[in-house]
Amino acid sequence: QLQLTESGGGLVQPGGSLRLSCTASGFTLDSAPAPIGWFRQAPGKEREGVALINFSDGSISYSDSVKGRFTVSRDNAKNAVYLQMNDLEPEDTAVYHCATVSSVSYFGGELQFRGVNYGGQGTQVTVSS
Repeated sequence: QLQLTESGGGLVQPGGSLRLSCTASGFTLDSAPAPIGWFRQAPGKEREGVALINFSDGSISYSDSVKGRFTVSRDNAKNAVYLQMNDLEPEDTAVYHCATVSSVSYFGGELQFRGVNYGGQGTQVTVSS
């Protein structure tokens, strides 16, 4: 069964850092059925695409809101994708999810994901003093 599981969230002060993990089961990253995206959802707000890694060409994309602060990486040995988040702001508070993404568009500085599958329950990130 294909599944992605998120972990690593927590409470951090503004300016702090967290690293989120997205561990794949049922497939290896090299055989991923689609790119893997990170997205977040805050209460009362729409889902927001944050970053996407495409395994076919190694490309990585970021939304303008996190570019320069967040970094995606992968570890094939651990079958995991990571989201390193630095210089966190209260506006980054949300539940963060990873999932496979069938298609993505970049519009107005935002990543818009379609066909999101195999994601987990997400991990809560709270940025507060």
